[in-house]
Amino acid sequence: MKNKELSELSDQEVLDESKKVKSNPIANALIIGFLFGIVIYSVVVNTWGFLTLIPLWLAYHFINNSKKAKKIEQLLKERNLK
Repeated sequence: MKNKELSELSDQEVLDESKKVKSNPIANALIIGFLFGIVIYSVVVNTWGFLTLIPLWLAYHFINNSKKAKKIEQLLKERNLK
């Protein structure tokens, strides 16, 4: 799904996207918490730098992926595909 919006996808494409972005919310929450813990530890120890930004970037992508998964789940319910 590069340039297409979710609403423009066909039913089969929406089902394929839902398989791609399936995530476990508890695991995502644990990973995001762990990554923010690394950042907080890094700030406390005064080692703010490039290695501190990597966990922030990873957490951003986990959060973004969960938002996309919620949108796809809502679209599945609207189209009665599930």
